[in-house]
Amino acid sequence: MKGPAMSHISLAEAKAHLSELVERAAAGETVCITKRGKPVATLGPAKTAREPLDVEALRKLTASMPKQKVSAARFVRRMRDEDRY
Repeated sequence: MKGPAMSHISLAEAKAHLSELVERAAAGETVCITKRGKPVATLGPAKTAREPLDVEALRKLTASMPKQKVSAARFVRRMRDEDRY
């Protein structure tokens, strides 16, 4: 059984539409980039392995953290007003 057909695009077109090609790759599509009609590169989705999140460990960690003495809004305002960045 064959997979979905791969799109082919010239290098010049790929340069002109790189952002669009990256979006397509992020959505799972694979695109073959050609130079003078011959395949030279393949652009496809990144293969990233994700570890399962241990929700209970995260809850324990956040419960052990000290509470802020000021609200987040006041903290950000103070950073904005007092610090020079």
